[in-house]
Amino acid sequence: MDKLIITAALTGAITVPSQSEHLPFRTEDIIADGVACAEAGASSIHIHARNPENGAPSSDPEIVKEIATGIKEGCDAVVCITTGGGMGMTPQERLQGASMCEPELASFNLGSMNFSMHPVAKRFNKLGWEKDWEKEYVEGTKNFIFSNTFGSMEIFAETMAEKNVTPEFEAYDVGHLHNLHFLVKQGLIKGPFWIQFVLGVLGGLTAEPQSLIQMVETADRLFGAENYKWSVIGVGYPNEFHMASMGIIMGGHVRVGLEDNIFVRKRELATNPQLVQKVVRLANELEREIATPAEMREILNLKGLDAVNY
Repeated sequence: MDKLIITAALTGAITVPSQSEHLPFRTEDIIADGVACAEAGASSIHIHARNPENGAPSSDPEIVKEIATGIKEGCDAVVCITTGGGMGMTPQERLQGASMCEPELASFNLGSMNFSMHPVAKRFNKLGWEKDWEKEYVEGTKNFIFSNTFGSMEIFAETMAEKNVTPEFEAYDVGHLHNLHFLVKQGLIKGPFWIQFVLGVLGGLTAEPQSLIQMVETADRLFGAENYKWSVIGVGYPNEFHMASMGIIMGGHVRVGLEDNIFVRKRELATNPQLVQKVVRLANELEREIATPAEMREILNLKGLDAVNY
């Protein structure tokens, strides 16, 4: 069994500042959280850009590059740059940060889907919103389709191959694994693969043990267990830690962070480093060693920090 790769997803594009005072959105705060998470045990840092003035999701590649550079200066963690972006961004906007920075890893979403957090709006309509953009943004996800067409996936695949960026495939449902299989048959993608099972998004597969087992069994059948590595995300609390525990036990890997869940315990808001620390404690109790960034690079055959463009 490989050592455990822990990814920290710091800020995302769906969690909004009103949900947690600990959500980093200023560039310097995202960098500081990334370095702190690496020190806590994360071998990979997943980054999105935010408008540093109001916290709104941003597609500005210069902000992405500043974040990636700051993390690189503070630690040797693997930086994974999103191509998921935020609601309303075009595929071209979502891709430009990874295209500019040429990181070791970039996310690659495997299919279009409903992707919503609109139930959160019921709570915050009563409590009040801190930022003027938040209410419309959160309620707007009710009618949001996260578009990842085969045409855009072709562009993502070609760009990542050209820039020597390893895709981190994001699969929210079983059909997304079949989409990856199709891309392989078309010659657009070559293995071995790094696949992340994203469970618990409203519109995708639920964060339940049966869902994770189904995803692993399907991927084994389509690709062969020897041809891919996998990580799991459990969106929300306590899903994040239930799925993390299963990933540790089953030989997979784990992503945590405020992008996916804002609580470290019931009704106790978390910081990003606290979420990483909790997974490290779970892994220690289950006697699964934690991978260093260097060991992650070896496990996934990544190109290394000296080959990135930031």
